[in-house]
Amino acid sequence: MFCFRSAMPIFALGVLLALGGCQQAGAHGDDDWGIEGELDVGDAVGKEDNAGIAGTPVSHDDQSTAVWTVRNQWEDTDTPEARKAGLAWGEDSGLNWDQKFAAWVQSMERTPGNDTYYDTFTLTTPWGKTLPAPALECAEVAMFLRISFASWYGLPFYLTAVDSSGTRIYFGHFGARTKSGRYKKTPLYKSWYTDYTSQLAGKSNQYIIDNWPSDSRLRERGLYGDGDDMDWLPGEGAHKAGHYFDQVYLNKRVGHFMRLILSYFGSMHLAGSRNTYNLKPQALRAGDILVERWQKRGIGHVLVVKQVTEMPGDKMEANLASGSMPRRQPKWEDGASSKHTFTIAYTGGEGTNSDGDEYAKLGGGLKRWRVAKNRNGYWTNTWMNADEASWINDTDYERIAARPGQFEDLLGEVSPEQLRESFLQMISDARNHLRQYPASCSARERREEAFGLLYDLSQRELGMTRAQVDAQYRIFEDYVFAALEYTQSKTCCWNSSNAAMFQIIMDYNNERQEPQCQEPVVFKAMGGGYNLFKEYADSTGRGHLWRSWSEDESCPQRDVSNDTEATHDWTPWCDLGAQTPTPDCSDSFEPNNSPDAAASITAGSFEDLEVCPGNEDYFQVTSTGSFSARIEFVHASGDLDMELYRGSDKIASSTSTGNFEEVTAGSAGTYTVRVFGYNGASNTYSLTLTDGGGGSDCTDGYEPNGDSSVATPLSEGTYQSLQICPSDADWYAIEVTAGQTISLEARFSHSDGDLDMTLYDSSVSQVANAQSTSDNEAITVEAGSSGTYYLKVFGYSGATAPYSLVVDLQ
Repeated sequence: MFCFRSAMPIFALGVLLALGGCQQAGAHGDDDWGIEGELDVGDAVGKEDNAGIAGTPVSHDDQSTAVWTVRNQWEDTDTPEARKAGLAWGEDSGLNWDQKFAAWVQSMERTPGNDTYYDTFTLTTPWGKTLPAPALECAEVAMFLRISFASWYGLPFYLTAVDSSGTRIYFGHFGARTKSGRYKKTPLYKSWYTDYTSQLAGKSNQYIIDNWPSDSRLRERGLYGDGDDMDWLPGEGAHKAGHYFDQVYLNKRVGHFMRLILSYFGSMHLAGSRNTYNLKPQALRAGDILVERWQKRGIGHVLVVKQVTEMPGDKMEANLASGSMPRRQPKWEDGASSKHTFTIAYTGGEGTNSDGDEYAKLGGGLKRWRVAKNRNGYWTNTWMNADEASWINDTDYERIAARPGQFEDLLGEVSPEQLRESFLQMISDARNHLRQYPASCSARERREEAFGLLYDLSQRELGMTRAQVDAQYRIFEDYVFAALEYTQSKTCCWNSSNAAMFQIIMDYNNERQEPQCQEPVVFKAMGGGYNLFKEYADSTGRGHLWRSWSEDESCPQRDVSNDTEATHDWTPWCDLGAQTPTPDCSDSFEPNNSPDAAASITAGSFEDLEVCPGNEDYFQVTSTGSFSARIEFVHASGDLDMELYRGSDKIASSTSTGNFEEVTAGSAGTYTVRVFGYNGASNTYSLTLTDGGGGSDCTDGYEPNGDSSVATPLSEGTYQSLQICPSDADWYAIEVTAGQTISLEARFSHSDGDLDMTLYDSSVSQVANAQSTSDNEAITVEAGSSGTYYLKVFGYSGATAPYSLVVDLQ
């Protein structure tokens, strides 16, 4: 639930080049930036940073590294552009641009997240275009909002850090530079990418939206570390961060710059006093950031102050929003949960961490963005004139440490019942995260912190003992995913565990509870690894779903043989006298939570099936020919997905954002269908298994090619007289090399039938899709790695049609 990454590590360039949609752009090589090591924040500087520490020369703004042109200054209130109405302010508002930034953040409305269990907000743009908030890490959300606003309105902006050689560097509107010139091999944004703003100047917002320009290179790229998938994005593309940026920036240079700065700057840089400054609690407003820091380097968390509401008695209510790692849409926190975060020690409060460091000296607490001003010909990060009285020196540790206590009084009264619900929601959030990422140590820690608060509240206000709280609110999985000591546990570095692994771990522990209660086996490294759980996965036919441990972040504890559990304050599981909870899913095929327990089905329809949190459904199909399996559900109630296996080989998957999913097999054999919730979603569904389709019924000469295992190999060229038949899909295999541009077009008449396309990588994981309601479908992407890519052509909702296919590789 925290943001771990503080900067891109030295190995990141190699990893980055292996990511789908993150390849070099022609000869520019703009992902191979030549940056080695992490970017440090430098020393705390106190008030001297106000005017005494200059950045880059203003005269360098027109260099080829420039990202956007400065045309406004943050203090402006009476210039022609400052007097215009905007995103969240009227004409002649009298607001400066920093106040307008706050008004914009405050104005963006709360909305349900996409395929999440929580609410997020809707991003608004100067052209009236709106999108759900993007999936980002915590510090990335804060930087994305500030940089977007500054670039849209031509305001000066930069962040600064020190590289591994000790060189002071600046990433901002002028690009990535040192005081003397371009930094390393970072992009020449002004030369390489296009700003369409001037071309569309004077056009109406509706005209701009209808004629929105696109940068195909940006659209196919993601962020370092992956996890920025946004399948709900409209249009063709990789449905990652670059695709999102292409949707919100007319100036495409900003989107490419965003990929660079979000790769190297993180929570510790926003805690640094050269980029933000400490703020008095009474000055709190939307757009400020709240930083949690509990150690000198590395782990931290950044939350954006999303809304501030004045209340009677000079009180306030504040709502925070934050991303996380793995990336997610910003989670909107209620007032009680937000108040709790403002008042904990991690936000620069009193006390020390386990290393003896004072929290007030670690950089946590309420911050406001510094603004870049021209000081004697140099851009200098300082503050707005009106904020001088709200500033706290970064070495005034007494005043910094006092702020959480001041927020306790300032942020209004919260009833014990409200607090209880807030703490229970925090516990639920942590559990949901663990169901998707069972190795997450931060989610385990967050859950136990919330239980600690619940224990204290219940004893003090609600008359409940610790044991009574455990009996009422603890569940079995809390004990299976017990909190670990981060610095002594290699599991904590593993960010790529998944929902299928959660199911395996829980199934193993549930089986151990018969015939009598046994204390759970905690999911952690034992004897140097995770063999116990891997062997169980193999024994239940799920070995192919188990992922090996990987060092997904800097991990000094990588060589420990046995992880260390944190001290537990709970009542032991078996002392609770509780029964092992079983899933609430009680459909007619349960238990069918593993391939070994797969329910055998034949052709027909099956109603009232259900996937619950931490639960998956498996079905076995023995077919004498081709077949299709289709699930139908209400997507708004929970996003379900499907995969099809032959043995341990995944041969098809369906992971759309519609109200159905469908997989097909092209030949006889025994198959396993897996139905599961995306991101821990739950829902009811129906399943239909249909024999036939493809094979002899389709005579286009390429059958049978109904799944990836029998995909027809294709090279560049045009293929005529192809056919989609009822319950049929055509699969094609295309050999590519990393960095190649893959252009595919299926040509057909929509009046004959609505055909769609999906492109998969070598692991049969979705890369891109094309699902319009007009003639023809096209996909263009850059290959993230060398190997076999798979193209699936299929009819929407059973549609049939003849088509031709064009394959172009550049």
